[in-house]
Amino acid sequence: MNTAFKLNNFDLLRLFAATEVLLLHSFLRLNINFPVFFKVMSCFPGVNMFFVMSGFLISASLERNKNLPEYAKNRAIRIFPGLWVCLIVTVIAIPIFSDISFFNREFFPWLLAQCVGLIYTPNFLSGFGFGSYNGSLWTIPLELQFYICLPIIYYVISKLAKSERSKTVLIAVLFLFFCFLSYYIKINYSPVGTAAETTLEKVLRYTFIPNIYLFLFGVLLQRLKIYKLSLFVGKGIVWVGLYLVVCYFFPTDSSAYLFKFLLLGLTTISMAYTFPNLSNKLLKGNDISYGVYIYHGLVLGIFMETKQFNNPFGVFLILVISYSLAAVSWNYIEKPFLKRKKQSIHKLSELAAV
Repeated sequence: MNTAFKLNNFDLLRLFAATEVLLLHSFLRLNINFPVFFKVMSCFPGVNMFFVMSGFLISASLERNKNLPEYAKNRAIRIFPGLWVCLIVTVIAIPIFSDISFFNREFFPWLLAQCVGLIYTPNFLSGFGFGSYNGSLWTIPLELQFYICLPIIYYVISKLAKSERSKTVLIAVLFLFFCFLSYYIKINYSPVGTAAETTLEKVLRYTFIPNIYLFLFGVLLQRLKIYKLSLFVGKGIVWVGLYLVVCYFFPTDSSAYLFKFLLLGLTTISMAYTFPNLSNKLLKGNDISYGVYIYHGLVLGIFMETKQFNNPFGVFLILVISYSLAAVSWNYIEKPFLKRKKQSIHKLSELAAV
C-alpha cells in the first residue's frame, strides 16, 4: 500500500464512532434528553461508520496479502483477545453488582458461544441492566460474517472476471443488489424491537443480509481508490457540511436512509484523508475504540442495575470508566496480540486497526 492510503485518521474516526454509540445508548437507557451537542453528533451513527471503514480497510488488507490462513489469523487476533477478556470481566462483575448467579446449566453453553462470537443473552441474564448483558456486542457476529463473506466474494469474482476493472464492476453490482435487498427488508418487515417483530425477522436482523451493503460500499470505495481523488482528499469539512444539510431535510426515519448512509460513508472516508496526521498527533497510534465499544454496554448495564447516577453525570462516568477499561485493554491485551501480525496496512503504529 502506498503512503496516500496508509496516512489517515481511521483510529480517530473509530473512536468518534464508538463514543457516539456509547453516548446514544447511555442517554436512551438512562432516559436523559439529548443535549444539543449530541443532537448533531447522533447524525453520524457509529455502527454505520464502522461498517464502511471495515469494508474499506479489510478489503485492502486482503488484496495486499491473499494468504487466507494469515487473513483469518489477523482477523481473529483483532476480535477475540479483547472480547475474551471482556467476557471474563463480565462474569466477574455481574454477580458483584446484581443477584444473578452463573451457577446454572445455561452458563457453559452461553460462555462457549460468546467465545466464538455467537453473541446472545441467555434467560438467566435477561434481567440484567436493560435486558442484555452487553447490548453493544450484537455487531460482533456481523463483523465475523463480513470477514467470512469477503474472501468468498473475491474468489467468486476472480472466476467471473479477469481484469481489476471488471472485478470492481461486479462488486458494484453486488453492492447495489444488497442495497435494494436491505431497503426491501426495511419497508416490508416489522420495525426493529417492536412487539410485531417475529423471531425470523429478529434472526435476520443479526445476519449479514440487511447489513452488508455498507461493508461492500467500503470495499467499493477502496477499490475505486477515492483516497487519491481530489474530490475527497482534504475535503472532509465540505462533505460533513453537505451531509448535515441532507440530515436536516431528511429525518432519521426517512425512506431516504440509504442515500443518507451512503453519503455518510463518503463523508467518513473523506474525513479519514483530511488533515491525515491529526489522528497520530492526538492518539499517538493508540486505538482504544474497540475497547470503548465492547465495554460500554457492560458498564451501562451495571449503572442501570445499581440505579446509580441516572443523570448526565452518570453518562460522564460511563464514558470515563469505558475509556479507562479500553485503555487497559489496548495496552495490555489488544496491542501485544496485534504485534504478532505479520502484515499491516497501518503505517504509523504498524498495527492493523480493524
